Amino acid sequence: MKTAIVVSTLFLLMLTGCGVNKDYVNQQIQESEARTGSKIGSLSDKADANAAEIAKLQGLARDLSDKTAKAINDAAGFENYQVIWEGTINFDFDSYEITSTAEEILMNGCAKMEQVPRSLMEIVGHTDRTGSSSYNMLLGEKRASSAKTFMAQRCGVSLYRLFIASYGETLPVALPDEQQASSRNRRVTLKVWGPLQ
Repeated sequence: MKTAIVVSTLFLLMLTGCGVNKDYVNQQIQESEARTGSKIGSLSDKADANAAEIAKLQGLARDLSDKTAKAINDAAGFENYQVIWEGTINFDFDSYEITSTAEEILMNGCAKMEQVPRSLMEIVGHTDRTGSSSYNMLLGEKRASSAKTFMAQRCGVSLYRLFIASYGETLPVALPDEQQASSRNRRVTLKVWGPLQ
């Protein structure tokens, strides 16, 4: 009888232990499924965000392609342009004010642009070596802008026909050991471009 009681007690303990283990395993499975579901949800959100970003980038690429095609179409025909007039105006030290001598040259450029209605003008500012390169780049731009403003206001040339740039001190026309090098380098070069006849 003692043996039967011990066996039934052991059997009950095993059943109870299995129940505890089964509940524990079920709980672990549920927690694991919850973590997995959360990770899947997070990955799904990231995938949606990536898809939206890809769609946005594809839209930007299409816009850029359209703008590039438009620019190429707009530029068509300019490959047949050539320089039809050139001039140079000079400036006083650290100045971008148009002198009376410069006015005469600019008026000649205006006259040439009036003769050739589809012409364009390239206006490039230069400086001597005095000052920092960044200051000289800005001064060259101001000189080119002064020439552009003069031509637009005094001659009525449309702004879209006038293009400015600055090379600052980087393209001197005269080397430092040459006579009056600095005054010769303080300049704006002008080129009227027109279609081949």
